[in-house]
Amino acid sequence: MEETLIRHCSKDRKQRKLSNIYCIQSIIVFTRLLGKRIIKERFSKIEIMFVTCYNNIMKNNNFKTNKISHRSIPTAITEALRERILNGDLQGGMQLKQEELALQFNVSMSALREALKNLEAEDLVKFYPNRGAIVSELSAEEAREIFDIRQFLEIGALELSVPQLTTLDLEEAATVLKQLEDERDSSQWGALNKQFHEILYRQAKRPRLLKLIQVMHNNVERYMRLYLVSMNYQLTSQQQHWDLLNACKNKDVKIAKKILKKHMADASARLLEFLS
Repeated sequence: MEETLIRHCSKDRKQRKLSNIYCIQSIIVFTRLLGKRIIKERFSKIEIMFVTCYNNIMKNNNFKTNKISHRSIPTAITEALRERILNGDLQGGMQLKQEELALQFNVSMSALREALKNLEAEDLVKFYPNRGAIVSELSAEEAREIFDIRQFLEIGALELSVPQLTTLDLEEAATVLKQLEDERDSSQWGALNKQFHEILYRQAKRPRLLKLIQVMHNNVERYMRLYLVSMNYQLTSQQQHWDLLNACKNKDVKIAKKILKKHMADASARLLEFLS
């Protein structure tokens, strides 16, 4: 089905014109892929093709929509490039050749630059004179500062959230931890770890705070993925997760904060050792 979608989107793309029939077929196929979780929770080149198809069919039929706009394509590119940085496909110090990326995604240079600016705001990309866009590298000192910031933000979010956590929240968090224990693909550990913490914080109901936490997390996640494997830290981290969840179940904010602080301090120390 994925190949079908690519064929639908790329046929008319070569002619620089998308027909309504292919756009409709692409939307149907993409929706089925999402439903079957063949496409995971991330943007990809296929999704950018889908957004392009959708925008074109709406434009060609003079439809109006507030759900998908011109800004959806830069957002999709941002998500795709962010994932490549976090999984190590695009490593720190690597130059991002903008013309090549624009051709690869089949988008305009302006859409690509907007995506790169989004990544710059997250400190994942930096712009240098005469060099253009470069994937950011993380030093040990920067990692220490990021974890210091994360401690302040996440302990605060946890304190607000724990009293409001529901039985469903706690059951969902436990399910994620079990998935984390059973997952043999180490590249998925970071995403599951992030999901667990997000569940525990979400009842804080502070969207700006949670957004800041997400940005800080993204800045170290690519390195976390590496050191969790190379330093065999997963078992220790997982035990701390269960301890934290139990404290949340007991609504013991003081103990929960203490466990989270140690959890993050240990992770920071090990990451600094890894980067040194």
